Amino acid sequence: MNRVEANMVGFEIVAHAGDARSSLLEAISAAEKGEFDKAEQLVEEAGESIKEAHNAQTQMLAQEAAGEEVEVGFIMVHGQDHLMTTLLLRDIVGHLINLYKKG
Repeated sequence: MNRVEANMVGFEIVAHAGDARSSLLEAISAAEKGEFDKAEQLVEEAGESIKEAHNAQTQMLAQEAAGEEVEVGFIMVHGQDHLMTTLLLRDIVGHLINLYKKG
């Protein structure tokens, strides 16, 4: 996979992780207002976006594992950063929603 192809995967990961992040932040706001069904739906939507980002990442990992050279540039690193911070946010949002439910 050349750098241009890797960059395209990186952009795809950024887009999906960004969608997930937006849904997760909306979920916190919904939970804060006591709209728990909406919050849970937004977390599910985020999960679908995370799945899409993960699928793009897995495609690249599989190619490298198969022995194909993968040229990774800063855009791909940026995509990985977005995905990892979004995964962390997902975990935190789950805990926050539970805290708001108890509140």
